[in-house]
Amino acid sequence: MTGRDIPEQYLDGYARILADVSATGRRLNREEIESRRILGEQAAEAGYGLRALVSAHLTAARAVRSPGPGSLESTLAAVQQAVDAFAEGYERAQRLAVRQEEAARREFIDDLLYGRSDLGRLAERAERFGLRLSHAHAVAVAEGRVAYEEGAPVARQVERALLARFDNRSVLLTTKDGRLLCIAAGHEEEVLPYFAKQAHAATDGGTVAIGRPQPGPGGVVQSYEEALNALELAERLGLDEPVLRAADLLVYPVLTRDRQAMADLVRGTLGPLTTARGGAEPLLDTLTAYFDSGCVAAEAARRLSLSVRAMTYRLERIRKLTGADPADPAHRYMLQTAVIGARLLDWPARDL
Repeated sequence: MTGRDIPEQYLDGYARILADVSATGRRLNREEIESRRILGEQAAEAGYGLRALVSAHLTAARAVRSPGPGSLESTLAAVQQAVDAFAEGYERAQRLAVRQEEAARREFIDDLLYGRSDLGRLAERAERFGLRLSHAHAVAVAEGRVAYEEGAPVARQVERALLARFDNRSVLLTTKDGRLLCIAAGHEEEVLPYFAKQAHAATDGGTVAIGRPQPGPGGVVQSYEEALNALELAERLGLDEPVLRAADLLVYPVLTRDRQAMADLVRGTLGPLTTARGGAEPLLDTLTAYFDSGCVAAEAARRLSLSVRAMTYRLERIRKLTGADPADPAHRYMLQTAVIGARLLDWPARDL
């Protein structure tokens, strides 16, 4: 759109003001400046581009030919005042629109995740944000060292990167409970990994969990909960991967589905470790490092900053206390499952 395409209503009174300034050399008064701000707001709300609007103002200024004592410098100063006030009103309207859009987005996400609206109404609102709830969707959740806020630099940076690459895709980005959420159509397999990469880079070390694509209106909620569970699992198990996929962690919910059975296994298998000097925690860390290193004692010792001799001593102590040998394949699965269960149940910090 060019300056000539701008309706005259957004230049109302502008030529008269410039003609008067040219004739008298005065500056714009308060009422004239406020009138420019109001017109700027109205033009922004109508969807006109600022570049075309400024061009229209400059074109109108060139047409002013009013002889008088006012100098060219005073006329240019008046043009600057008018355009600056107009742009201020335009930007004020844009900021308000952004805040309203962010609020609507947060409200929609809350209603979607907590079922505070009927399905038909949710579906209508979802289309406004490019989502079709009848299709499958997946959710990624990014968690950083500090809470994310809507409109904060990190959120803006990630959003710009996503829009630059996936402008025509169905992607919704928002914040919730201090985390950054990205909802994408299930078949758009590139979107969430790219979001994870951008979010991790923007936070300089944040963690991102990606839920599995789930169908239907409840699919967003289910995928979101999977992502949250993955973040919780990572914290409890000490997983340090920057990107977690719920599909890769399905074994852990299976292991804890019968919580009482898992608690019994932990108590029965690892309970004797509590009698060791220093408690169970050091020996539990020893088993974790041993299993994570592929049952290689030297690598486990390096991870724990121990000598191989000290590591061997600890493993032998575990064997004597529990009656199970970590190096014996017949005992290894039971011990490793019990160790995972202990982390998931926060034992021994929490009584079972």
